[in-house]
Parts: sequence; structure tokens; C-alpha cells
Amino acid sequence: MSIGIIEKLDSDLKEALKRKDEMKVSVIRMLKASLKNKSIEKMGTLTDDDILSVLSSMAKQRRESIEQFTLAGRTDLAEKEKKELEIVQSYLPRQLSLQEIEDIINSAIEECNALSPSDIGKVMKIVAPKTKGVADGKFVSEKVKELLSKLSSK
Repeated sequence: MSIGIIEKLDSDLKEALKRKDEMKVSVIRMLKASLKNKSIEKMGTLTDDDILSVLSSMAKQRRESIEQFTLAGRTDLAEKEKKELEIVQSYLPRQLSLQEIEDIINSAIEECNALSPSDIGKVMKIVAPKTKGVADGKFVSEKVKELLSKLSSK
């Protein structure tokens, strides 16, 4: 997969340069630079998990920027970040649906016999590896808290 993503970035960069798509060129170059930096930091070849981690963190940065720009009333900058996020997400695996995330969380709750929000750590330990790269970690954590709160109020 890792070679596939890197080759896809290279071919998409060439295509974007031909089409003079400045936004896509910029984002792909940023992704390639981040991957290169990670490779240098690791002093070796990147694994699939490393690449997924870099792409996920880039997507997370974009989501946080969108949130901040929206709060500050800077819709122009928020729109730019949204377009960048779409490009970054095109290189990530398909994101899980809300129902798929809830199913994973519910099975983890059953697996570790979680009863209240204080058991969030136990549940997240099971859920996090299953959702890494295919769901926003912050969203998953909030969903776990919500479902555990519903359990404790019953």
C-alpha cells in the first residue's frame, strides 16, 4: 500500500501540474514533504501505518483549522481548508460511517464489560486500533463518552 500511495501522489502531482490545479499541487507537495520528513525522522522506509498516520494527522490539522477559522468568522480561509481536507482524504482509506463506528464501540463495551464513563480508557484501548485512520479520533472518543453515559443513566 505504501508504495501505492506514494506512486499515486507522484502521478496525481504530474496530472495536477498539467491541469494547472494550484490547490491540488500545493496539497500534494505538502503531503510529500510531510512523508519525506517522517522518513528522515524514522531514518528508514515508511510502513503503511506510518503513511496512514501522516495522512491522518494532516487531515486532523485541516479539521481543526476549519473549526478555528469558522469560529473566527473567516469563511474564506475555512473554505480553503475544506478543499485541502477533501484532497488529503482522497488518499486515506474510506472513512467509517456513524453506524459502523457505533457498532465497533458497542462491541468493545460488551467485550470489556464497561458500565460507566469512567471505563472510557478500557473501551478506547479496544476501539482505537480498529478506527485508526478510518475515523476521526476525537469524534470516536466523544461517541464512546456519549454511549457510556447512556449506559450509566439506565
